[in-house]
Amino acid sequence: MYQYEYPHPAVTTDIVIFTVRDKQLKLLLIMRGGEPFKGKWALPGGFIELDEDLETGARRELAEETGVSGVYLEQLYTYGAVDRDPRERVITVAYSALIPSDKIVLQAATDAEAVGWFSMDESPTLAFDHKKIVDMAHQRLVAKLDYSTIAFKFMPEEFTLSELQDVYEIILREEMDRRNFRKWMLALDQIKETGGERREGAHRPAKLYSVINPDIVEIIK
Repeated sequence: MYQYEYPHPAVTTDIVIFTVRDKQLKLLLIMRGGEPFKGKWALPGGFIELDEDLETGARRELAEETGVSGVYLEQLYTYGAVDRDPRERVITVAYSALIPSDKIVLQAATDAEAVGWFSMDESPTLAFDHKKIVDMAHQRLVAKLDYSTIAFKFMPEEFTLSELQDVYEIILREEMDRRNFRKWMLALDQIKETGGERREGAHRPAKLYSVINPDIVEIIK
C-alpha cells in the first residue's frame, strides 16, 4: 500500500440537533463513555470511516449514539483548530438538524453513556469545542427564520398557526404580532388547511395546517 510522506489528520462529524419542547429550544447531547472528556456532555458524532462520505458518516454516528435516524441534515461549518482534540489532529465537519420532538425516541448506544435534551439556556459545559459549534448553529437557525421555511422542520404533521408562531417566538426570544404573523404565513403558500380543528384553551377551535413540502426547506426571499 502506498504510504504518504506526511501524516494526515483524522476527520469526524458532529451533529447539532435542535427541537422545541416544553416551550423551549432544546439541544440533543450525549454523555461521553470514553476518553477524552469521559463523563462530559458533547454533541453526537464520531470518526468517518474510509468507505463512507461525510453525511453517511454523520447519520451513522447519530443513529449509533442516540437512536435518531431519518432526519433532515444541513452542513454547517468545518472546524480545524490544531488543538481541538487532545488525541490527535482532528478536523470535524459539523451538521445541524431540526426535528419535531414528538417523533424522537432516544436511546444511548456505543460510546455514549447517556443521551438527552437540554435547554439552550441551561446546557452543561461541553467537551471539545462543541459550545462554539452549538453557538454557530443557533445563530444560523435564527438568521434562516427570516428567509426560509426552516421553522417548519420543528412542526408535527398537523399544527395550528398559534403553535407555529410559538416556535418562531421561542427561537427569536421575542413576541410577534398575531395578526401580522398569520397574514405573513398564509401569504407564503407553504402550508395548507387539513380540514381538522383543535381547541386551544377556552377559545374557539383553531384550524389545523400541514406543510405542503415537508421534506424541503424553501427559500422565501
